[in-house]
Amino acid sequence: MAELRNLVIVLGDQLDLDASGFDGFDAATDAVWMAEVVEESTHVWSSKPRTAMFLAAMRHFALALQAAGRPLHHMLLDDAANCGTLAAQLQADIARLRPAGLVITAPGDWRVLQAIKAVAQTSGLPLDIREDRHFYVTVREFAAHAKGRKSLRMEYFYREQRQRHGVLMQDGQPEGGQWNFDADNREAFGADGPGEVPARAGFEPDAVTRDVIALVNSRFADHPGQLDSFAWPVTREQALQALEGFIAQRLPRFGRYQDAMWPGDPWLYHSHLSAALNLKLLNPREVVTAAEAAYRAGQAPLASVEGFIRQILGWREYVRGIYWTRMPRYADLNALDACEDLPAWYWTGATDMACLRDALAQTLAHGYANHIQRLMVTGLFALMLGVAPQQVHSWYLAVYVDAVEWVELPNTLGMSQYADGGLMGSKPYVATGKYIQRMSPHCQDCRYDPAQRTGHRACPFTTLYWDFLMRHEARLANNPRMVLQVKNVARLSDEQRQAVQERAAQIRCGHVGHG
Repeated sequence: MAELRNLVIVLGDQLDLDASGFDGFDAATDAVWMAEVVEESTHVWSSKPRTAMFLAAMRHFALALQAAGRPLHHMLLDDAANCGTLAAQLQADIARLRPAGLVITAPGDWRVLQAIKAVAQTSGLPLDIREDRHFYVTVREFAAHAKGRKSLRMEYFYREQRQRHGVLMQDGQPEGGQWNFDADNREAFGADGPGEVPARAGFEPDAVTRDVIALVNSRFADHPGQLDSFAWPVTREQALQALEGFIAQRLPRFGRYQDAMWPGDPWLYHSHLSAALNLKLLNPREVVTAAEAAYRAGQAPLASVEGFIRQILGWREYVRGIYWTRMPRYADLNALDACEDLPAWYWTGATDMACLRDALAQTLAHGYANHIQRLMVTGLFALMLGVAPQQVHSWYLAVYVDAVEWVELPNTLGMSQYADGGLMGSKPYVATGKYIQRMSPHCQDCRYDPAQRTGHRACPFTTLYWDFLMRHEARLANNPRMVLQVKNVARLSDEQRQAVQERAAQIRCGHVGHG
């Protein structure tokens, strides 16, 4: 065997032929290493759609590497020699291949980075960790942005990136004269619903993906979720088709209805591109450029385009900066001292609450829910119930096809569960069932009444909202964005408070809320 100079490690969320790990790659002296290991589906109880997404995309990327003439060592999940964990497999293959060094584009997960560093150290090999060019902002640049600030806010970070990269700018000013068009982007659908929504960009599984689906159904038979409707883009070509379809068909109405929900319709006007972005099948620059071009061509309104770009150039970059400048301590934060267990029906969808039943059913069927369902339905209930944030984090990481820890953890612990005490969001996002009633028709067919906070027909969201404010009244009293809500709870009589607490205790004991 010829001497191997570099073994280039490619992880399951690094499926980019132009990644920095390939800089200077020489097919005569270098090789690529990929491994499918059961650990990645069991360190959290990964759903079948999520596992299938990663494996199918990895196997198609392996074909792309071979077509590009890059020597590849690819350990399949169902290979008898598979060691089961990333570290053990890498260690075994280093002993077999005897490379002079290891090269990797910076991993997205703290856990994975530590494992690879440990293997390199044990093996006595140099490890060349290269910047991930996929992102607009490096970790060092984010750290410089954060340094010296009393508080961090995504909005200011986002404005800096708009200016720095010249996105939606005109003569040094934001396009349209303002940075944020949120006020135009919060409509609900009318009584007749969303009407005829353009079809989701779905992709019929090919032979490679069908093999993966069969493998996942067999190897992970007891894991949550279904694969009957699996149609996610798992190749670079499919991801580009999905992007083109979104820009042409759904972006024009994305902003207007980005917070709306409708029973039985998971897709609506959302992009469904986050999984392709997070696996690096798409580059965020080409996504942002395509959206801005649609606005410049008069094909999509500014409010929709700005709202979409803010999710990518703003939130996505911001949460990565939070993750990498705050780990590993960030993962253990629990500012509200929440300690309840996640209800078992989060894994089955067996609840009488119509909004939760719908969100959980589509999550298990497709590995997908839009950001409002995540923040203001599944996340909101867990927050107000008082679930331990690490349990909520593990659930989100397990069930969604786009879930990789650098993006999921800050969004869950910070934005959704307020476990970081206000670093990600300036206030806990809490609301009664009336919010869900305003943004969807779920409440029409639900056994619970969002207008009631006590009694057997009281909406659990409404009960838990008042209970949450009562439990954290002192903590929230000094938060300027919570003043009105805290004042409202202060008006409750002792009898009203006791009735809320008793009803909340029933909910926590599982006496309501599940079928």
